[in-house]
Amino acid sequence: MEQSPLVEIGLPIALFIIMVGIGLTLTVADFRREARQPRAMTVGSVVQIVLMPALAFAIAALLRLSPELTLGLVILAAAPGGTTSNLVSLMSRANVALSIVLTVVASVITIVTLPLAANLALAWRAEDADVVVRVPLLDSIGLLVAIVLLPVLLGMALRSRRPEAAARFEPKVSAFGAVVLVALIVGIAIDIREDLPTLIAQSGPAALLLNLGGLGLGFATGLVGLGPKDRRTCAAELGIKNGTLAILIAVTVVGSEVVAAPAAVYSVIMYLTAFGLVVFGRNRALLEVDEDATTG
Repeated sequence: MEQSPLVEIGLPIALFIIMVGIGLTLTVADFRREARQPRAMTVGSVVQIVLMPALAFAIAALLRLSPELTLGLVILAAAPGGTTSNLVSLMSRANVALSIVLTVVASVITIVTLPLAANLALAWRAEDADVVVRVPLLDSIGLLVAIVLLPVLLGMALRSRRPEAAARFEPKVSAFGAVVLVALIVGIAIDIREDLPTLIAQSGPAALLLNLGGLGLGFATGLVGLGPKDRRTCAAELGIKNGTLAILIAVTVVGSEVVAAPAAVYSVIMYLTAFGLVVFGRNRALLEVDEDATTG
């Protein structure tokens, strides 16, 4: 399943620019705060590593998916949030520093946990037990460093030197991010247009349930004491998956486009639901400001 030039070339460039802009909104103090109060980071990481793959297994059993689609759904569920989740956190007025921390932690831990979850899916469906799944370690680390860490550090450095310019640039990043999301929806749909009806019929319901389940688990973290901004952040991290990584593993490691189907369909669905999360988050943020003003 080949990527369109828009996704393969344009997306990394666009995300690099977006991550520089996100770095402009952050300071070292933001990360120190997350380290001093690690509850949100711990809860978000545990839900990502344990509950999301468990949800995929439950959905596969409920819908009686084929072994290949089950494997694809589990790989997708075990994949970390991508840089797009950081963008959605920014646009939905969530906790961007927490979002980046969760992306970094999940991306590193995924090197071990994703193959474990995938092989558990293979063991569950014995007919595929001879397939060995591995995460492309160097590619994953290189992508993480190039598109998350370096541009964020660059943006933070620019903010420390030019804080006023950073403040002016932030709204432009949000607008650019919205354009990127629209372009991705159109680009991915065009890229898989020939197989789209079949892919939707086979894996659409499972992908939709996983997406909505991830968003729901994110908001459910309020049950363990996370505040509104942190809940929106966890929803973005759990609902916005690194579909590109999941497709890469399915096609290049497992060698099956069918295994890649859930990630391909999910990559369209998640951008649509991301708009809903952004609209909800921005409206909620306005209410939070009003509540703080009333309380004050």
